[in-house]
Parts: sequence; structure tokens; C-alpha cells
Amino acid sequence: MIAVGGIYHHAAYYPHPDTGELLGKYLLVLALPQGNDVVYRMLTSRYASHRPPGCHHGDPYPGFALGIPGGELAKPTWVDLRAQDDYDIDVFRGQLGKGVIRRVMQLDAVPLRGAMACAAAADDTSNHQARCIRDAMAELGS
Repeated sequence: MIAVGGIYHHAAYYPHPDTGELLGKYLLVLALPQGNDVVYRMLTSRYASHRPPGCHHGDPYPGFALGIPGGELAKPTWVDLRAQDDYDIDVFRGQLGKGVIRRVMQLDAVPLRGAMACAAAADDTSNHQARCIRDAMAELGS
């Protein structure tokens, strides 16, 4: 099942620049708009100790600090707010079924809302993605 606020691990997200070996990344689902898309951003712990808390839209690149989400995300983690194309939901579901993508956890409501608001306001977020994220926030209720 794909859910807004779900954190997923994609085991073969990108190739290593030197070896070409496929490496994994954690993904946070920010919206599931009509039209077969998954609006998401990557998570990272890289340089987390140098990141400001909360929402940051400046250099070296925009992000939202999540703290330590827990479970296998046991290091300070932040949402990388650089541009990402939407993920086709059928491809995402297929990779879930094959185990290439697996659900890790559901992000708590408070950090999820903060991440969504920060992502919707980021320069690299398209107008369409921002609308979808804000719609998803409204569906979460208060």
C-alpha cells in the first residue's frame, strides 16, 4: 500500500558513479494525486550535522530536517527538496510487488506536515507538485 507520509526504501534507485552498481535511497511520499503519480522526495543523512533545524531553502541545497525518524533511520535525517520527477504509480506498485521498493515506516503527523509545507514552498517544486502536496495536507485534516 502506498500512503502519503510513507517512507519507502528503493533498493536500486541510482547507479554508483564509479562502478554502476545500483544503490538504494529512502523516499518520502508527499502526495498521491489523481493521474497515476507519486509526488515524493528523497531522504538523506548526508551532512545532517551541518543542516539547520526545520525548513531550509538556502545553500547548499534546500531541505527539511526530520531529526531521527527511528527504526532503520537511526541517524539525523532530512528531506532533500531538490527537484524530482513524479513517480508513475503503476511502476511504484510493481516495484513494491517485486520487493525493489519496500515500506519502512509511516512518518508522524507533525514532521510530515512540516516537510510537506516546506516542500510545497521549495523553489524546485513545480506548481503542479505544490498544489498536490497542499491538497494532500488538507486531506490529512487537523
